[in-house]
Amino acid sequence: MPKKGQRTAKVFAGDLSDAAGFAALASAYLDAMRVLNYSEKTVESRAHHLREFIKWCTERSFARPAEITKPILERYQRHLYHYRKKNGEPLSFRSQHGCLVPVRALFKWLCRHNHLLANPAADLELPRAEKRLPRHVLTASEAECVLIQPDAEEEMGLRDRAILEVFYSTGMRRMELANLKLYDLDQERGTVFIRQGKGKKDRMIPMGSRAFGWVRRYLDDARPSLALTPDDGLVFLTNVGLVFEPNRLTQMVRHYVDQAEIGKTGACHLFRHTCATLMLEGGADIRFIQQLLGHEKLETTQIYAQVSIRMLKEVHTRTHPARLTPELEAELDAEADEDAEA
Repeated sequence: MPKKGQRTAKVFAGDLSDAAGFAALASAYLDAMRVLNYSEKTVESRAHHLREFIKWCTERSFARPAEITKPILERYQRHLYHYRKKNGEPLSFRSQHGCLVPVRALFKWLCRHNHLLANPAADLELPRAEKRLPRHVLTASEAECVLIQPDAEEEMGLRDRAILEVFYSTGMRRMELANLKLYDLDQERGTVFIRQGKGKKDRMIPMGSRAFGWVRRYLDDARPSLALTPDDGLVFLTNVGLVFEPNRLTQMVRHYVDQAEIGKTGACHLFRHTCATLMLEGGADIRFIQQLLGHEKLETTQIYAQVSIRMLKEVHTRTHPARLTPELEAELDAEADEDAEA
């Protein structure tokens, strides 16, 4: 069963009494994922995409997985390609890929457990997902500009400043910050323990002394008035003493980024990108950044090697033959002065 406080997946369309129907088999597949200790977030995500697929099938009178063939799956894939959102934009290829992966996983499970004799999705070719760089990354001065936006003389402002400092110092995900407990902080060792992060993985990461200083000030001056009785030990609390919902954290951080008027947009993940990129530019080994961010694969972390343009620019300046010599610079300055006088 899902843990207390977790949302349960909506019932699938169709007849649950039909043991060979989509509704019953898709529900059994999600239960099997829970038995295998998949996170509830992953289960919910797959349930959402399967609901859309089953709805599409039901509208075309396909009530059972056994009725689905590879050509039908390819029709659904074309449907996703031509689908338009409410704003008229198409689904990105990454989104299309995300819609099809749960469908392919469902049919794989159905075959493995002998609900189907053959897997119609076995040879389904998925669209290539784009490998995009982070849209925006802050410079150190821009990050500092955002950090000073909250009014630290007020309780909520002090809390918000501490949250921004933690994001900037650690690069942790928003749910990881929301779930931090008091006993996860070790100021003496300068570490934070992330419990059950993405993929249900624990990790120990460092946090800077400045961030710890702001967190300590928040714990002493603001949190006592926010905490409810009994106190569940969460570090960061809303104005009514409850855990932060992910969207509320996003809205709060985005507000301060916009308020800073630095010409860049973003929220919690913006600080995650910034933390990794600035550390890499400062000389950190990419494997240490991988451990800090909790990436399972190094190739996920290597995106920051592409974002970190400063080091590439330094190499380009040292090695490319078309360099600006002092003589050429003086000549260009003289021409600029003549143009200004004219």
